[in-house]
Amino acid sequence: MNASLLNPFTVTHPTAVQTSLVSGASFARFDPTGKFVAAGRSDGSAAIWDLDTRAVIRWCEGHVKAVTSVDWSRNSRYVLTSSKDWNVIIWDLASPADPPQRYNTIRFDAPVVSAYFHPRNSRIILALLSTGEAYVVDSRKEHRVRVELCETLGEDDDDERARSIMTTARFDPSGRHVFVGTSTGNVLVFNSRMKIMVARHRISGAGSMKSLEFAKVGRRFATNSSDRTIRQFILPTYPSPIVGAECAILETELEPTHRFNDPISKVSWHAMSYSPDGEWLAGGAADPATHKIYIWDISNDGQFATALDGGREPLIDIHWHPRASRLASTTNQGSVLIWHCPSPERWGAFAGGFEEADENVMYEEGESEFDIENEVELAMRKKLQEDEAVDILGGVDDLVDHKMNGFVGDPSDEDFEWADDEPDDDWQGWRLKVIMVDDDDAY
Repeated sequence: MNASLLNPFTVTHPTAVQTSLVSGASFARFDPTGKFVAAGRSDGSAAIWDLDTRAVIRWCEGHVKAVTSVDWSRNSRYVLTSSKDWNVIIWDLASPADPPQRYNTIRFDAPVVSAYFHPRNSRIILALLSTGEAYVVDSRKEHRVRVELCETLGEDDDDERARSIMTTARFDPSGRHVFVGTSTGNVLVFNSRMKIMVARHRISGAGSMKSLEFAKVGRRFATNSSDRTIRQFILPTYPSPIVGAECAILETELEPTHRFNDPISKVSWHAMSYSPDGEWLAGGAADPATHKIYIWDISNDGQFATALDGGREPLIDIHWHPRASRLASTTNQGSVLIWHCPSPERWGAFAGGFEEADENVMYEEGESEFDIENEVELAMRKKLQEDEAVDILGGVDDLVDHKMNGFVGDPSDEDFEWADDEPDDDWQGWRLKVIMVDDDDAY
């Protein structure tokens, strides 16, 4: 049934598997519109799935080793893939070709663990290497630079901290800061524009950081660490550094607002993901025998809500839909399970006078209710509909929401001015070309 006919106040977490995409994937990511899923594969390719048709619409084939991460630009035109072959490739889905045109290829000196677009400009990316180094790469003409993010050491720091390895790195939703988790359980915060460290947060008992996740609304963020505990924090505010002035580093120990774990099996976690409104947090359990997803209700003081069982194929990754109550979980056999929340059909919502009946009743026909229409007028109306031009090659309309996906802040902010300078071509309303294939060339 049309989603607009459903009760908008009945929004909850996913409860059942809607479909399974057999794609040989290692992980899967929804695009910002929620209409497509990008699945990274171990053979060096990435498949773009259309969730409406449940078919692959593009193959991104350019790596010679396993794909390690996939990211979407804010309006879904560009797709980023990183790989163990030391390369990051940016694909342009607006090109009328399959595989899509390579928009840019960035090579590093080591295998790339993960890479992400800047939330406001796809020409700025963040990459983390297997050697424990994080880089911000800016490919704009006036700002072209590749800068390594280096931890600033204090006078009392010894060389042990200098040898701490960066294990995970993410932009925050605004793009103003880069958050880096280390092997010593610290979270380092860098200013994206200046590439300097502005804060160092110690997390007691966390161990090595495995991943970071941000809620799209508010200032919540969560950490997944080697002590098999997911912690949620409230982000403090960071002053914007001034060019030429010495920046004071905020040194604090963050205290989590919630701790999430499995008190019975003490299982570790492969991945975690927030719901679009930030009221639910899902954790993918690293259970070698089952496919388990734990969901906690953040709005209800972090209470455990439910555990979803996806069968016997162990889980390796999860990602929450950016707009709806849906999840994508990936099994170790390469299948992508799409979870949803089944809603009861409300047939009475189709019309005001439409009533649902529990048993058969005799219907009283109204006067002239089922009279035959004038056949001449009916034929004329049908002919006019047949004469309307139908665009079957132009593309897919309404591909993206005509609101900026991501954080919208004060345009006069220096960090936002820097990010919006030399904007990319990821404009709203671009069209995904429909590619016609012969039967022999079909996927």
